[in-house]
Amino acid sequence: MTNEKERSAAIQDTTNLYANLMSCDAQSCSLPAVSFVKPDGNLDGHPASSKVNLFEGFVKKIVDLTQANATLSADTAIFITFDEGGGYYDSGYVQPLDYFGDGTRIPMIVVSPYSKGGHISHTYTDHVSVLKFIEANWTVPPITKRSRDNLPNPITGADPYRPTNGPAIGDLTDLFNFQ
Repeated sequence: MTNEKERSAAIQDTTNLYANLMSCDAQSCSLPAVSFVKPDGNLDGHPASSKVNLFEGFVKKIVDLTQANATLSADTAIFITFDEGGGYYDSGYVQPLDYFGDGTRIPMIVVSPYSKGGHISHTYTDHVSVLKFIEANWTVPPITKRSRDNLPNPITGADPYRPTNGPAIGDLTDLFNFQ
């Protein structure tokens, strides 16, 4: 991110995403294989600075634009999650992962023709799980040897929320059926 040219190419405004979603067709689409979209402070869903309905409207626009394009929506997965809890979280088991620990459990919704509709995953995951999914899906190695995406996928016993092989973080593949 210290290279101005690479930073300018990688970090785009949300209006560019909207334009790309509207211009994609079966012959061409300028969207990268992976995009991360972060709403600004007014739309981010945090109770102190935003309203959840503004965040929902932001997400709905992206989902609607994606689903309006049959070619694009046929193989796109949209992961919707909050930054931290956004004021809403589940106070279940929090795994001690490293010096910094891990946060509270937060909601995540996956919109995809390959997602298991109505499925509630009990696999221990966190924000790094999105990165682990990308690595698993495209068969790419972890970013560094020290990063959390090197942690194994969880194995559980009687309590499905508490990995017996911790620290461990899931790769979200249990949310999908690619058959």
